[in-house]
Amino acid sequence: MKLLNVCLIVFLIAFSTSAQDFSDIDKSPMDAVITRNQDNSPLARIIYSRPKKKDRAIFGKLVPFNKVWRTGANEATEITFYQDVFVNGTKVKAGTYSLYTIPEEDQWNVIINKKINTWGAYGYDKDLDILRTSVPVKRTAATVEDFSITFKPTTNGSDLLMGWDDTFVEIPILKAE
Repeated sequence: MKLLNVCLIVFLIAFSTSAQDFSDIDKSPMDAVITRNQDNSPLARIIYSRPKKKDRAIFGKLVPFNKVWRTGANEATEITFYQDVFVNGTKVKAGTYSLYTIPEEDQWNVIINKKINTWGAYGYDKDLDILRTSVPVKRTAATVEDFSITFKPTTNGSDLLMGWDDTFVEIPILKAE
């Protein structure tokens, strides 16, 4: 019995010292989406964090109008083009960039910027923009609880859709052949 108690104490001490303390789950989890060409080669990928609505007013309140937004939560959203593309009619070379937006009531200004790995929009530098384009705001049929980004394949590329609350925008991305 004494040996059993000693073994139990040794086991408990060993187990407690090897246990890991993991940080809490991120409140705005990361997500990634990819779109492919018709031959299955990658066209573009986006990595972003997904904030939640949680009964809050979003655009014009939590995300102010007319201010640069990281387009998600945490780090600035990152977009990679695996080949040269046209984004809403403007040519963009293959590479990895930050994706920012400036939401307005009736349109969003979409920004592709050379500086990557930035937290929020704090490191945003307008001089590093390679594209600024405007797209109209559209209304969703139902409330989108989590900020979401997806691609809708088209004949020669994909449309990039970003939506949250009752708002979404659509940006055409075409292969630059």
